[in-house]
Amino acid sequence: MVEGETGNANVKFDSEPNMVRPTMTTAARYQRKSIRQQITFNDRKFDVKTLPIDMQRVVGHLTKDFGEEYALTFAFMVRTASELHRAWHMTLLTSKILQQLKDRFKIRTTWELGVIKLKFRVEDGRYELHRKVPYDYDSEFQDLYAKIAVALVDGHIDIHQALIFQSNTKHGKHTAASGLFLRDYPGRLILYPLEAATCAVIFFGGDWTDAGVAAAAGLCAGIVEWGLVSLNNSAKILIDVLVGITTGIVGGLFYRYLETPTCLPSVFLGVLYWFFYGTAFVIGILEIVAGELETGVIRFMAVAVKTFVLSLGSTWGLQIVSNSPLDDFQDESGCNQIDLDAVWWRIPLYLLCSASALGQYRFPIVHYWRGLAIQLVGYEVQYQMFKELANKHDRDLLDTATANGVGAVAAVLAACLLSWIVDNLSYYYSARTLMRVGDDDFSKFGECVYSISAGWVRFTTCLGLGRRDERNFLEMQPKLRQMSSELEDPTNARSEIRLTEEEERLLKQAVVSAEPLNVWSLLMPTVYQLVPGSLIARMWYNSIFPPPYIAEELSVTDGNGTDAGFTYISWTPNQAQEGVFSALMVIATSLALGLLLGMGLQSVIAALFRKIFSACCNSKGSMTASTRFKRDDRQGLMNTPEDEDPDSGELFPEGNKDAEAEPPLPKVPENAEEEKESSASA
Repeated sequence: MVEGETGNANVKFDSEPNMVRPTMTTAARYQRKSIRQQITFNDRKFDVKTLPIDMQRVVGHLTKDFGEEYALTFAFMVRTASELHRAWHMTLLTSKILQQLKDRFKIRTTWELGVIKLKFRVEDGRYELHRKVPYDYDSEFQDLYAKIAVALVDGHIDIHQALIFQSNTKHGKHTAASGLFLRDYPGRLILYPLEAATCAVIFFGGDWTDAGVAAAAGLCAGIVEWGLVSLNNSAKILIDVLVGITTGIVGGLFYRYLETPTCLPSVFLGVLYWFFYGTAFVIGILEIVAGELETGVIRFMAVAVKTFVLSLGSTWGLQIVSNSPLDDFQDESGCNQIDLDAVWWRIPLYLLCSASALGQYRFPIVHYWRGLAIQLVGYEVQYQMFKELANKHDRDLLDTATANGVGAVAAVLAACLLSWIVDNLSYYYSARTLMRVGDDDFSKFGECVYSISAGWVRFTTCLGLGRRDERNFLEMQPKLRQMSSELEDPTNARSEIRLTEEEERLLKQAVVSAEPLNVWSLLMPTVYQLVPGSLIARMWYNSIFPPPYIAEELSVTDGNGTDAGFTYISWTPNQAQEGVFSALMVIATSLALGLLLGMGLQSVIAALFRKIFSACCNSKGSMTASTRFKRDDRQGLMNTPEDEDPDSGELFPEGNKDAEAEPPLPKVPENAEEEKESSASA
């Protein structure tokens, strides 16, 4: 017998080949570990040959010089940055996650995140990699890749498991069947007409006839995009102009041959709403305010030019089928026929429009209720605030600025609150399935939450909305608990727990899914619904089709102010139409500032709650709270790293002799943080 270094003399270990197994006296109590820590995983390595050729060369050189883990961690950072940047295009947030990976694993690398081009340098520029990512949005991948990075930083998975999980995510192994259907064509085609029809009515003053025309034009636009994407990369350049021409042709034909008046602006804006990058417009202003001037300005200009291409293409299509495109486009006889304040279905229609936007963002269907809740909060606060202030500010745009700013603040606070509630309730489900606490340590409330969560998983999987992997992992629970009990039993012959490759994949998926919910995966679709993408198009339409002057008949008066018996026609510019750019800047800037104010307010509330919680709870509870607050800080914009001063010596700490003399920090066991959190929550 060899006494173990556990601080407990009653716990001893039997030395056996390739394993160390505890035995206990009757006075000793087994210290529970999660099922992840009890399992002996298969020694499966990530296949470096699946990486791009240039990355393989860099990884090979780094492996020779610094070891395999260092090289693969750099590859993981590049892949994480590329996928996160493609999924949300938030330079500040992507840089924050990269910085945490760099600090955690001491990777000597720098990066430049442009609008679509990324640069990575390692070892003081000895190797440099360039990546080009498409401009797209993907809430599911945004959440998953952020969780993978957090799980790696927290030590819940190793670098090989993290890279393999990324590859499986890319191949759709962690996406539900319903999500795969809407993720790509042809299933994605059902979203185009739905979003076009609902947007035409709820946002752009159309009626149900316009909704039908917009649905037909939206379906045609989706088919055109599908065809061009299926051809080759060269054909993708033509997507914007051909989609615009198709929209103009279909809308113009309906206007010409349909007896009911058609509001062409509502049809065009409703169809092209899918292709407007209004979110990028707000993000560009946000980056400029935060100091990322180059990226923000480029993004700002790129969105404006892209929107102009779409607008010009639609006018070309209208010109093909119309004898007088100017008169047809400015015909308002079929516009603004529905008073949204007087109908009961305004909010249901907005929720239907928001659901189509969630589908466009590839949001998991099983979590639609989360996204719809945040979207409804932002929209309703914005809508009611604008109604309240409209009469007081009929000659300025302060009502618009205030309504958008307050709506953005409300959306941020609602997203943070909902993610906090979901994380706390999901803890009970994850703690039970991953065996982070014993079955006897669960309260009645925890048992109730776990039962509801397990029932929800089975119900959504039965409907085909949830992931089958989650149900399969639930079905593994009896087997895992039996093997865990046998391992804990000193009289049982079991010395280790081994799973099949598929069972290991399910377990790792459960571990990553247990990480905190990413707030921005909830918030970005809401920002998309609040942003002024259509206003950019209105500005360009006014450039192509100048708005008509307003005619007003006035009386001629003499010097005494009496009527001379004559009248004349006064033609004045339409300030509401010509001031679109002013309204665009007011709305976009107020939304960007609203996001910043919302994150700042959330940080203040979290700091106050942290102090109150730490003062009222015991030390174990404060440990759990500090862990959660540390995870929350990864998703904020308010704690960006400070600018580095080259003369301070902080850029090159390896040249500081005093820093080299400092003793290394003691190594913390991988499961220490998780055990503290489990014991405190129990």
